[in-house]
Amino acid sequence: MTQTLSKPEASKIKYTITWEKLPDDFKLADDPVENIDQPLLAAALREALDLAGFILASMLIASNFGLCAKVNDKIVVKAPDWVYVPSVLPAEPGEVRRSYTRNAEGEVPAVVMEFLSDTDGSEYSNKPTYPYGKWRFYERILQVPIYVIFEPKSGVLEVYRLSTSGEYELQEPDANQRFWIESMGLFLGVWEGEKSQRTGYWLRWWDENANLLLWGAERVEQERQRAEEERQRAEEERQRADRLMAYLIRQGIDPDGI
Repeated sequence: MTQTLSKPEASKIKYTITWEKLPDDFKLADDPVENIDQPLLAAALREALDLAGFILASMLIASNFGLCAKVNDKIVVKAPDWVYVPSVLPAEPGEVRRSYTRNAEGEVPAVVMEFLSDTDGSEYSNKPTYPYGKWRFYERILQVPIYVIFEPKSGVLEVYRLSTSGEYELQEPDANQRFWIESMGLFLGVWEGEKSQRTGYWLRWWDENANLLLWGAERVEQERQRAEEERQRAEEERQRADRLMAYLIRQGIDPDGI
């Protein structure tokens, strides 16, 4: 499938985009992630979704995973730190999905995220020529509806939504400093605390009723607290029963005869 996109007249730049699966012999970059925070942040986002029963087999949720397009006859691959695609076509039997091309393999990615690092700020790059900036690729070529940029050190979260004009517009958070991600039916926001021996800012999900989607360790702790509360209630009931029995005996009443 091929389409031609035009920038505003001032730029005179046109993209002819072909949506084809990545050739099997195409060598993907094997660069390491830039720091240890990135895989931890991505894994935490997925963990909460998985435990909440959100993830379906028809979805694609991945990190540092290649999104592809052929632009003006050149293959372009960008690997966001986190991506969510609501519906993808099933992989062929025995196939291990190593990249994703919209239209050819399923829907347009609904959300892409980049976690800022101490590099050159390529997440904001609008470079209009090959190999294209990340911003330009997500906005003009893939046309991803939601682009999230998160700075883990400061906790600054920016959410951009693709407007009807085809450009990203910065969104304002709600009163709780969270952003509603309609395609997921969830809020996205920043949480500060510790997980996986990392203390700092994290991206977290909340449901439509403002309930935090918990991580595994939090669920275990929640169950432990619930069990402890049940134990305390049972102990209080036992003590009340003992006091009642003692009172009846003092009154000359056989508790077993009641």
